[in-house]
Amino acid sequence: MSRTLRLAVFDCDGTLVDSQSSIIESMVAAFDAHTHPKPEAEDIRRVVGLPLRDAIGRLLPEESPDVHGLVEDSYINAFRGLREKGLVEDPLYPGTLEMLNLLNEAGWILGVATGKSSRGLLNTLETHGLTGHFTTLQTADSGPGKPNPDMLIKAMTETGADPSSTVMIGDTTFDIEMAIRANTMAIGVSWGYHPQEHLRSAGAHAVIEDFAELPGMLKTLEGTLA
Repeated sequence: MSRTLRLAVFDCDGTLVDSQSSIIESMVAAFDAHTHPKPEAEDIRRVVGLPLRDAIGRLLPEESPDVHGLVEDSYINAFRGLREKGLVEDPLYPGTLEMLNLLNEAGWILGVATGKSSRGLLNTLETHGLTGHFTTLQTADSGPGKPNPDMLIKAMTETGADPSSTVMIGDTTFDIEMAIRANTMAIGVSWGYHPQEHLRSAGAHAVIEDFAELPGMLKTLEGTLA
């Protein structure tokens, strides 16, 4: 008899919402503030999902941790400025709300594990009326970031789930690697910031191209569990 998946944990940026415009604009502004050469948009997308300080470290590998900290502060200020002006663009990907409603109605426990701060995640969820959908919220403020499995382990602890009943859904290899390290199932999404082939190489059990495919894919994965 197959086991039943019961906890679905989602990444946020690049999975639930398309926030790349605001992220790229804020990162470029942060680099400008310290006269560093502007990073390419593709390079910024490649590090989305990591803790902010780690992402900046990858973009400025020759600089010291102190410099990374200064750029991090400037990024936070730039993003906050966009939000205060109502200029943060993070639309939901097509089918997100319908999919979350469907899983809620089917009795799934839902969570989020993201490199965002708690404040940033709550702002995003409140903007789109999603706060009530999720039982557990794991952010960069709660411990080591991706691909460390800590956030996913905490989500399972908070909800009483175990690895055999948990699936992580995300758009980056950091999401997939976190799931593999936590011994959970992993589903990649094709519309985010890392290519499908990278998600599969990282160990994704499946990659979907539309949220409408998710319920069926979850059923398929349940059938593979001993």
